[in-house]
Amino acid sequence: SCNRDFLPRGSGIVTRRPLVLQLISSTSEHAEFLHCKGKKFTDFDAVRREIEAETDRVTGTNKGISSIPINLRICSPNVLNLSLIDLPGITKVPVGDQPPDIEYQIRDMIMQFICRENCLILAVTPANMDLANSDALKLAKDVDPQGHRTIGVITKLDLMDKGTNVRDVLENRLLPLRRGYVGVVNRSQKDIEGKKDISAALAAERRFFKSHPAYRHMADCMGTLYLQRLLNQQLTNHIRDTLPALRSRLQGQLLSLDKEAEEYKCLNSDDPSRKTKALMQLIQHFGLDFEKRIEGSGDQVDTVELSGGAKINRIFHERFPFELVKMEFDEKELRREISYAIKNIHGIRTGLFTPDMAFEAIVKKQIVKLKVPCLKCVDMVIQELINTVQQCTNKLESFPKLREETERIVTTHIRERESQAKDQVLLSLEIQLSYINTNHEDFIGFANAQQKTNQTSKKPSAGNQVSHSVILKGWLTINNISLIKGGAKEYWFMLTAESLSWFKDDEEKEKKYMLPLDNLKVRDIEKGFMSSKHVFAIFNTEQRNVYKDYRHLELACDTQDEMDSWKASLLRAGVYPEKTTVKGSAQAESFSMDPQLERQVETIRNLVDSYMSIIYKSIRDLMPKTIVHLVINNVREFIHSGLLAQLYSSGDQYSLMDESPEQALRREEVLRIHTALKEALNIITDISTSTISTPLPPPVDNSWLHSGSLHRRSPPGYSVPKKHPAPPAPSLPIRLEAPAPPVSNSIDTTNTTSRPKRVPPSVPR
Repeated sequence: SCNRDFLPRGSGIVTRRPLVLQLISSTSEHAEFLHCKGKKFTDFDAVRREIEAETDRVTGTNKGISSIPINLRICSPNVLNLSLIDLPGITKVPVGDQPPDIEYQIRDMIMQFICRENCLILAVTPANMDLANSDALKLAKDVDPQGHRTIGVITKLDLMDKGTNVRDVLENRLLPLRRGYVGVVNRSQKDIEGKKDISAALAAERRFFKSHPAYRHMADCMGTLYLQRLLNQQLTNHIRDTLPALRSRLQGQLLSLDKEAEEYKCLNSDDPSRKTKALMQLIQHFGLDFEKRIEGSGDQVDTVELSGGAKINRIFHERFPFELVKMEFDEKELRREISYAIKNIHGIRTGLFTPDMAFEAIVKKQIVKLKVPCLKCVDMVIQELINTVQQCTNKLESFPKLREETERIVTTHIRERESQAKDQVLLSLEIQLSYINTNHEDFIGFANAQQKTNQTSKKPSAGNQVSHSVILKGWLTINNISLIKGGAKEYWFMLTAESLSWFKDDEEKEKKYMLPLDNLKVRDIEKGFMSSKHVFAIFNTEQRNVYKDYRHLELACDTQDEMDSWKASLLRAGVYPEKTTVKGSAQAESFSMDPQLERQVETIRNLVDSYMSIIYKSIRDLMPKTIVHLVINNVREFIHSGLLAQLYSSGDQYSLMDESPEQALRREEVLRIHTALKEALNIITDISTSTISTPLPPPVDNSWLHSGSLHRRSPPGYSVPKKHPAPPAPSLPIRLEAPAPPVSNSIDTTNTTSRPKRVPPSVPR
């Protein structure tokens, strides 16, 4: 016992907030409050006044209550290591500022503490009341039906009528509990007011048990000091019982932090060599991450979004062909240009033969138009590379300077390679313009072109190669179906070279409709204000309904990429975007040609179509190779071999490894927790090997706890829960806390003794 009197005492409800009392064996004697950090109390009268003042600060001065605890730590050479929680006593009639349901609020507050599985419950009952009506035992039974955590405490033995005793109860024969009962005799209110010394009170308690005829044979198992030792022993037992699960949880936490803690140890700010090594490792990991994102990897596959390499592949084989096909020239405009070229070449003469120069002039004009989509392809790939670099540098966010410098150097290098790639692309087009190879094995030739003179066909561009195989499948929403007919609905669409079909689902068993592609075109639809979908429309150029009584179908996709894929695929099938009317089209429509000129135009048209197909095929093959060689492979090689050297030459490499404030805090926290986990596991090992536990007593017949006398009627809408949700266990539960007797003067000046009332305190295991 610390022999200190510091808890408030008085009439009525005095304990109006839970008091978490932690007793620590120490060489010095003082008290500390959590809300008064750094302040040590050596005057225990001041401790009492602070408890009263802190209670009034939250609850007021008119008997109000609060579940916010007061945390108090007592260090003394005269105490055993133990923690208690002093809880308010149950009051039946509200007074002062107390609400009408004060009894049930206090019950709820108590249940929040005693339901914890790591707590022992002191079911405190005065000896001069009927034990079968004990509120403490009833609440303890609700949360501990098997009696594993409940210890009975009988108080006020000295106030019983003469000739009566509770020997049968203390011997655990009447109303038995598995852990039994302990009797205590505390100071009376008169003793407290008379400043009776606690040592004298303990001696008087000892004499009482030694001299009482009903209790003298069990005096060694009664009293405050015995209860102190019993609680300490039982707490040790409970700790040992929970050690396997606790050790397993701590080992799991330690294992999860091992790798991160080891990395932080390598970044010791006092060791430059470690910083240099760490810098090299970070850049190496950055390079590997970049390569995986571009080249692809079988490990740690991202299933949420496309990687940089996958997006670049999509640019090469979907977006770039789409841009090429979008260049589809207007048929009437092309024929007009061919006829003008033929006429201008002949001049004042009437030509008898189709001139070669007209063919070359038209072909070169079409090749020049390829510059725009080719340069746009380079721009799209460069942007994806820069995005990939930014994603990779996100892993360097712990070192802001290093991240910023790495991103700057690599992005600058990418921009340099962009310029070279564009120069090479333009050079390739200049090479195509420099020589028109009419001896190419795939070129149709003049003779074959004349045979096709009387045929009319669409321009079979690189994206318009007719095929009967499936071009694309996927989900699309038909947006413009009226609400009366079910509204917008999602279907599974399948596009071939001849038709667009849709089904109920992707099993393709129930076909809803098949739409031929003849005379169809694509029109862009502006995205709605409240819509997140991307929409395009299909319509018939001959003003016919495309589906039932609908002149057009509005098809919606979830993303821009999906819409681009469908448009590109429709172009491959020969469904082209709607063209705006160009100036001079009326002139083209009214332009008439004589039969000979018309045959010459058709011949040139077929020759241009054939040669441009060769050019498209060559460009589609050459562009990815050029970009990969000049940009992607070069950037990857630069990251592996040149980046580190440029980082060293850019300035002080040690400053590059300066941590961000957030990272410094994180490192300190991880290392602190890692060290604490190791210490906790060592303590658990010591407890396992150095403590002796006593077995839990065998079960007893406690069916008396189910008697009707222990059950009280609750007001409508209120019930005492069987199990309140326990607060989450701390990540490092080394310091075990326990609730104590909930009485106005529940804990006497002795260390763990309590002057309990009717509410069960609890002691954590």
